[in-house]
Amino acid sequence: MDTAQKIISPQDLDRRPAGKLVFTNGCFDIIHPGHVDYLERARSMGACLVVGLNSDASVRRLKGPLRPVNDQRARARVLAALACVDFVMIFEEDTPLELIKAVRPDILVKGGDWSVERIVGRDVVEEAGGTVCSIPLLEGFSTTKTVNRIVAMHRSGGNG
Repeated sequence: MDTAQKIISPQDLDRRPAGKLVFTNGCFDIIHPGHVDYLERARSMGACLVVGLNSDASVRRLKGPLRPVNDQRARARVLAALACVDFVMIFEEDTPLELIKAVRPDILVKGGDWSVERIVGRDVVEEAGGTVCSIPLLEGFSTTKTVNRIVAMHRSGGNG
């Protein structure tokens, strides 16, 4: 499937394969090996992985005025190009709650920096009989740390 066809709205989910639908979300600003590992493990939990992607305005509200580094179209395109990602949906709100209600995933996944109790949409998914889990993150990778390192190198005149 062409990557552009993987960037959809909730109404387009009728194209999904049969089986358990896994949902996760995030900013995914600068894709790194930690993201890839996380998304591959999330995808292995079901037949279809839907990634909710924070819009540019949402990322700015959550991460500050210097973010995102890459705009939402670029971030969505990169995510859609990953074999483990079946669909990408951009959402404008600060949390994916409304998107989770629309998608109705069987499995809701977040990274290990989120306890299950804090995962937005947990109640919606569990009330429908679904599963919510937090999976460990690959250590040593962080978009925020990467951005901060680039800014610090720029300020010091370093080149890497």
